[in-house]
Amino acid sequence: MYIGWTEKALTKVTEKMNRDSGYLLLKYDTDDCGCAVNGVTALWLVQELDADFEKIDTNGPTIYVEKSKMIYLDEVMKIDFVESANCFMLKSPNEILNPRLSFYRK
Repeated sequence: MYIGWTEKALTKVTEKMNRDSGYLLLKYDTDDCGCAVNGVTALWLVQELDADFEKIDTNGPTIYVEKSKMIYLDEVMKIDFVESANCFMLKSPNEILNPRLSFYRK
């Protein structure tokens, strides 16, 4: 799996992380989504990393993804930042996976 960052997204995630330590997760969040196969991706900055997370190759900050949730994601993805919506976007060559990818400190 590979996740590329656009220049705009790199600038914005650096601002949001604000030199805070921790781990950046691409979290496939299934809480309150109805069932385990329905979920929404989000960027989480966390202080601890569970054993179920795998490091993903990127051209920017290191990202971790839950091994059990990787089946819901594409093999090659890109994170962009959309100025007009003031949010990140997760996309692949085939589809937009999340047009409003949120960033949370957990």
